[in-house]
Amino acid sequence: MNQPITAADKTFIALRDDIVEGRIEAGSKLSETELSTKFAVSRAVIREAINRLESCHIVERKANVGARVVALSPQGLIELYQVRESLEGMAARLAATNMTDEEIADLSALLQSHFDEVKGGESYYQEAGDVDFHYRIILGSKNKHLISMLFDGIYHLVRMYRVQLGMAGPRVTTAYDEHKHIVQAILNRDAELAEMLMRRHILYSKNSIEHKLS
Repeated sequence: MNQPITAADKTFIALRDDIVEGRIEAGSKLSETELSTKFAVSRAVIREAINRLESCHIVERKANVGARVVALSPQGLIELYQVRESLEGMAARLAATNMTDEEIADLSALLQSHFDEVKGGESYYQEAGDVDFHYRIILGSKNKHLISMLFDGIYHLVRMYRVQLGMAGPRVTTAYDEHKHIVQAILNRDAELAEMLMRRHILYSKNSIEHKLS
């Protein structure tokens, strides 16, 4: 989904991944000079990357301070997940109507491959991208405004909370079961149930991460 094209794109993606995965700490200041040395690009390229990261909501600029990585906080998480619950609930509702039978079959196959990981006691966490369960459903909504609001708008920040605070532990198997029920509702073309289950699933995730933050 993110094919790096120019040096600016490559820098943006590398910097974004460093932030999301915590190699650059949440809340830390971003120095254009240091980053241009690290990535071996001009400060103008770094400035452009920082501007793009700001629109992804993972970097913020403050007067007299400059750009810094957003800090992860319980309040920030609550606000983010309130939006996510609403938007992804809508995506699940639309997916139940708009996904093709083939796309639903692929989604079921994806879930089956996750089952083996859960059974083996491995952490139920998938890296974002084509394999991510939530991505498939959001794409399955076939609503380009919704897809853009989630992917380009808030999803990198969602990933940042998920990656840095983790999905391991008792939540793992229950998250898998919730995913299974959502797929079943989509398979049955039950839009109302799919929305309700997705909203509840995200609410449970929020509670789990919030518990780790407190």
